[in-house]
Amino acid sequence: MERSAEQHILSIRGIGKTFPGVRALSSVKLNIGRGSIHALLGENGAGKSTLVRIVTGGYLPDEGTMSFDGRPYSPRTPHDAIAAGIRVVHQELNLLPYLSVAENIFLDSLPRRGPFLDIRRLHESALALLKRVGLDVDPASQVERLGVAQMQLVEIARALSQSCKLLILDEPTASLSAKDAERLFQILRDLQKDGLSVIYISHHLSEIFKIADTLSVLRNGSMVLTRPVAEMDLPQIVSAMVGRQMDSEYPFLEGSPVTEQPILEVRGLRFRGNPHSLSFVLKKGEILGISGLVGSLRTEAMRALFGADPKEAGEILLDGTEVRISSPSDAVRSGICLLTEDRKEQGLVLDLPVVQNVSLASLQKVSHSGILDFGEERHRAEEFCESLSIRTPSVDQLVRNLSGGNQQKVVLAKWLLRDARVLIFDEPTRGIDVGAKYEIYLLLWRLLAEGKGILVVSSDLSELMGICHRILVFSDGEIVAEVPRKAFDQEKILSFAYKNYLR
Repeated sequence: MERSAEQHILSIRGIGKTFPGVRALSSVKLNIGRGSIHALLGENGAGKSTLVRIVTGGYLPDEGTMSFDGRPYSPRTPHDAIAAGIRVVHQELNLLPYLSVAENIFLDSLPRRGPFLDIRRLHESALALLKRVGLDVDPASQVERLGVAQMQLVEIARALSQSCKLLILDEPTASLSAKDAERLFQILRDLQKDGLSVIYISHHLSEIFKIADTLSVLRNGSMVLTRPVAEMDLPQIVSAMVGRQMDSEYPFLEGSPVTEQPILEVRGLRFRGNPHSLSFVLKKGEILGISGLVGSLRTEAMRALFGADPKEAGEILLDGTEVRISSPSDAVRSGICLLTEDRKEQGLVLDLPVVQNVSLASLQKVSHSGILDFGEERHRAEEFCESLSIRTPSVDQLVRNLSGGNQQKVVLAKWLLRDARVLIFDEPTRGIDVGAKYEIYLLLWRLLAEGKGILVVSSDLSELMGICHRILVFSDGEIVAEVPRKAFDQEKILSFAYKNYLR
């Protein structure tokens, strides 16, 4: 049933936005009900971020109108949105680590007694907000000492500190464990009962059925669907997002060319902070999954293997021959490449164009006699844009302007130009929409057909079970289980992951 205008906290009518060469939004209509949790879905590049920035005063629309809380609404700055009662919590948390929890919550409105900060009132007000979001921490403690889930709740408390009526959450569970995510959902339900409205943005589609009342789907800048969540199922949502039917969320090719030939052997790997020795084998043509809880040292093990962190002991063999790796450059020369968990900070130079990011690790391949061949560099980048379906106006586009999925493909192109034998993917699809995920999974199979070996570290167990041939389970720095595909079972793998924490 369509809500009346009085039941809408936010109404968007005919909003459009064009950037040079790109129609980002086209006549978008969206109504957010009072006290509702409304999921906003779409692939990377569909227009979600542009719409949120218009609502929060970051961009001015080219056309269309909005109303908020029953009044015309046209914010020109983020401050206008905050003053109206709209707050946003971004995926990249925006806290100051060396300030206290209370100072972060009231950073824009610190209480004063004359010229001095009123510490007592600051902490009392912070405690009231922390209680509201279910966070039991000392308001005087420094933010840097908190866990990611706690920081997320501090951000929400900060958003609620100034009469927030509409809270926008962008990928709020991207870095949370399943337990912390469930806790967040309960807090949002409690806030909803208090009358707060929420726009919830997530690529984890299964969450939508747990938390949202209504969902809307943006595709290529147009709103293609708005419907109660209870009337939808996962295939219908995916189809609306990508504009096509997908047989499965995770493609697994049963006839894939896995051999018994080891391409990578790790023997007795030890690194600082871990008392355990790690040994495993990656076969040619295989995707080997690395599972474990946050803090199980999965990423640290891959960094030590890649030479990004020093190892204390161990042997690494490629195609049966030992290689000495004491730095990332050693690993790259040997044919091992790491696609890092944080692609923006560690995998890309955001203010360089696609063409330079692609060639960054292989300048000798696009140079002659030590002189960079700009034509060859451009030719190689354009080849990868075509073969990997990187969506960009041109290879001269700055990488920071690409969607998350396309940024990840640029990182992949960088290592493919290097012709790596072993590729290590750490959280390869974090923050990437379902359509781009599917394309990346298919790219992995193409690489296997070329005889490469792939290690995939992921917090998403369903992802590992969907695409891997085997899964190694880490528990507190130790490999406690090796699970073949025929024995994949989510509860069993999770029980292995908790093994060393229950002793």
